[in-house]
Amino acid sequence: MSQLFSPVSFGPLTLSNRIVIAPMCQYSSTDGLANDWHRQHLGQLSQSGAGLLILEATAVLPEGRISYADLGLWDDATEAALTSVIASVKQWSPMPLGVQLAHAGRKASSARPWEGGGQLPPADPNGWTAVAPSALPFAANGPTPDALDEAGIDAIVEAFAIAAGRAERAGLDLIELHAAHGYLLHQFLSPLSNKRQDQYGGSLENRMRLLVRVFDAVRGAVSDRISVGMRISASDWVPGGWDIEESTTLAQILELCGCQFLHVSSGGLDARQQIPVEPGYQVHFAAAIKAKVKMPVIAVGLITDPSQAESILRHGHADAVALARGILYDPRWPWHAAAALGDSLTPAPQYLRCEPREARGVFIAPSA
Repeated sequence: MSQLFSPVSFGPLTLSNRIVIAPMCQYSSTDGLANDWHRQHLGQLSQSGAGLLILEATAVLPEGRISYADLGLWDDATEAALTSVIASVKQWSPMPLGVQLAHAGRKASSARPWEGGGQLPPADPNGWTAVAPSALPFAANGPTPDALDEAGIDAIVEAFAIAAGRAERAGLDLIELHAAHGYLLHQFLSPLSNKRQDQYGGSLENRMRLLVRVFDAVRGAVSDRISVGMRISASDWVPGGWDIEESTTLAQILELCGCQFLHVSSGGLDARQQIPVEPGYQVHFAAAIKAKVKMPVIAVGLITDPSQAESILRHGHADAVALARGILYDPRWPWHAAAALGDSLTPAPQYLRCEPREARGVFIAPSA
């Protein structure tokens, strides 16, 4: 058996293999509501053969959306819409489903990527005033966010906890908290975006305070059957910014708090970032953190070849690998990976007859 197709557990949740579908924004909601696009998008990915599917960044407050078309989970209407989609997907697939709960902070109020993607001013019909740790815009010429006061911070912690409860009621199995890619929790972590002089700024302990509060609130808001973890950017790729040493310290603290997995990405906070993009360019960050913690670590970033993914696991650089754009391009990537590695998986019975002659044995029939 390959490592890629061996089981792994994220706390109470055991995956049949180590392929994770990473969250990918769809920018296809109206007022935060899940709809038929999400039903068909998630439906096809749930038939991919991966071990876990994590839904896109899902805003815990309307003003926490990246764009006006983001998915949300902040009221009864958004909960009901998502519950309907999840029930539809789970009717036909046993794949565990997670959600990435998020707040965009100063990167909120943006146009959809195919509409230019730039930040929209509050006066725009699809825009609003963003919030952040400090009144510093993401782009030099972009809208300036409002700096959060303590009451605003408390409201955001509460919103994450309430959204987590809604996620469990909706039928999800896992919650990933989004502290990567320059969004709000990452903004508090990085000294490049956090210039506060209170208990949430300055020292590393202070800059981590909001993230730890959010994790504790979410963990306390859901039952023990729900796996709760975190996605972080291990480095800002900017001198003087958040770095791998601070990320490792954060990982150790989160583990003490009961974090059940860590999804290690990088960048997204500062336009000055210099990222040496190449296959597996973030894996060394996952490996450095994995060496210091016991919880499972997910590596992500230009992992596109089955042998590459297998090597990452066999060398102990990570416990699982995540795919995003690659699995959008090839939604059957796990099938093809199993064939390439001489392993097998269980598809929906409706697909058993498509097993190729050259890959006999790649499919195992579902048990009765």
